[in-house]
Parts: sequence; structure tokens; C-alpha cells
Amino acid sequence: MAALAGAGLSGCASRAGSVAVPNGVIPRIDPIHARMDRMFRITVCSRPFRAAGPRLDVEKVGEKTVVHNYGHGGSGWSLSWGSSAIAVEKAMGSGEKELAVIGCGALGLTSAILAQRAGAKVTIYAKERPPAVRSSRATGSWTPDSRVALKSKTDVGFPALWEKMARTSFHAYENYLGLAGNPIEWVDRYRLADMTSAPESERNDGLDFGHYMDRIADITPRSEELPPGRHGFGNRMAYKAPSLTFNVASYSHQLLTDFFVEGGKLETKEFHQPQELTSLPQKTIIHATGYGAKTLFDDKSIVPVRGQIAWLIPQPEVRYAVYHKGVVALSRRDGIVVQSLGGGEMQGYNDPSEEPNQAEASAAIDTIARLFGS
Repeated sequence: MAALAGAGLSGCASRAGSVAVPNGVIPRIDPIHARMDRMFRITVCSRPFRAAGPRLDVEKVGEKTVVHNYGHGGSGWSLSWGSSAIAVEKAMGSGEKELAVIGCGALGLTSAILAQRAGAKVTIYAKERPPAVRSSRATGSWTPDSRVALKSKTDVGFPALWEKMARTSFHAYENYLGLAGNPIEWVDRYRLADMTSAPESERNDGLDFGHYMDRIADITPRSEELPPGRHGFGNRMAYKAPSLTFNVASYSHQLLTDFFVEGGKLETKEFHQPQELTSLPQKTIIHATGYGAKTLFDDKSIVPVRGQIAWLIPQPEVRYAVYHKGVVALSRRDGIVVQSLGGGEMQGYNDPSEEPNQAEASAAIDTIARLFGS
């Protein structure tokens, strides 16, 4: 889930503080029907985390120029347009008008589309395409600094680079709001707390993950305090903020359509080592295989971060997300995704397993069931 990571509700606990909600209309909270008999699948993927942040450098493979665009941790979807804009600028700097893109996930598709807009003829080469790619298993949350880097491992210019990528991406998503299929939409997110505590925070068990949301506070809605009686979650404090949500199935379909409309070609092809790229007719290549780069380029800097989602049957009347006792439930058009985040930023860290865990799914669904049962 190149973008699963990022599955938390960081947008609900704004680091810029919160504001009290004046008396007015109480938000409608339709209950989530959290039952195991409504779970129709479990998906798991590995997010590609790099302590130094995304790889965006250029290298030579034989006579080919390869521009890397991978390693975004839990921020793949969120940073995709901004990161790809940087990669495409470097690729177009080679002077070539025919480009190859390796990978058909979040970064591959946005790289290909931006290269087309820059005047290039683009062919995507990929083993898989949506919905089979890892990024199709993402939670679908706008989380641009979710496990994107470690502060101690990034250079001094990384915060500014991250801000550039985040702002570019955020404004790109504005163009997808209101389209058929709701590929991108605003959804209210609630983070709950009892009356004696602040909102549940994500635990950090030692690693200094970088957090940069303060740098884009001007485009990030502040959270609102909702005391008991001002929401539908019982005798708790709630903190609400709207945040972007990616309906990944329809969004991926929209990106593929945009790519093909502009004359893009997609060929099924698998690469096992960098030298195989020299067989491609294009001289300049954007490499965006995400977690696949760990094997293809033998990138030992990539650490897998496991993410699992339990999918509940969609409820059209539920248009919100809630974070409660270490579990997030987010309503999307294609289902309600339920994910355990009790381990905070260390959840799934360095865990390469992509096998579904039924007990984990059951416990997460039960937490949401007890929330509404109470």
C-alpha cells in the first residue's frame, strides 16, 4: 500500500491546534454496521519506506538514463503528483521525447501523465496494473508525511522538498473533485477521546519519523472540538476535520483513462535486474516500481511496512472516518476500510508478510462494533 501507510487520521489532530465548535447543527453520524458477516475481503501490502525519504536521483544503466521515483513509505498516493513532477522534470532534461515508465501504480501513472503533458510520448511497462498493483490496496487517506522519512537520516533540504511535493499534489487533487465516480472527495474524520484525555496519539517506539504538516497548515483544515452532545459518538470528546480521501478504484481508473486518451501505451513486462532495462527502445526511463525496487535494484535501504485492511460492505449513508482505540474505519465508495493502527508509526514496520491475518481483522472490526454498540 504504497499509500496505505498513511492510514491514520493525522488530519483530525491538527498540529496547528483545534477550535471549539459553536452551537449549531449536530453532525449526523450514521452507524457503521461492523460485523464479520459483512466483511468481504482482507487485503495486505508492503509500503516501501526509506529512512532518507523518496529516491529521486538519476543514474545510468548502460546507455539508458534512469530517473528513480519510489520509496514514499505511507505517502505514495498523497505525494504522487509532486514527486512525479520532480522526476518528469529530470527525465525531460535529457532531451528525449519518448519516455518509458516502469510501474503502473500511484507513482508510475502520475509520472506517465505528467510526462505526456510535458510533450513526451510515453509507454508504461509493468508486470501488473490496477487493481493488482500494491498501491491499489492503500487505505485512501491524504497523509503526506506518513512514515515518509526519518529526521536523522534526511538532509537539510528535505523539509522544503517535502513541502513542494505536498503542495503540488494537493492542488493537483483539486482537479479531480466532483468528477464522475468521486475519485477524490472531502470526508470528515473524527478522532475520539474520553473526557479525561486528549485525542489518542500515534505511538512512536523509538524512530524519529519526520512530521512536516505544520509547513502546509495554510491548506490543512484545523480540527474542531466537539464535546459530548455535539456529535453521535457517546460520552466522549471528538475532534473533527475534513480531509481528502482517495476512492482508489475509481481514481486509478480515471488515471488510466487519462493516460490512454493522450495516446499512452501499456505493455505487460517484468524486469528482474537493472540491465534488462537496456533492451527498451526508449533512452530515458522513469523507474517507479515502489516496493518492487527492493528486488529490482537490490535497494537494501527499503524497509517493508506491512498494512492490512478489512473490507466491509459499503454503506452509502456513511460519509466519514473515525479513529477509536487504535482502529480507523474509513468509508469509501467501494467499501468501508477498517485497519488496526494500535502500534502507531511502528505498526507493521519491517514486517514483510503479506498474508492476511484473520484475528487482526476480527479484533479491529470488533472495536468499531463496540463503539456503535455502546
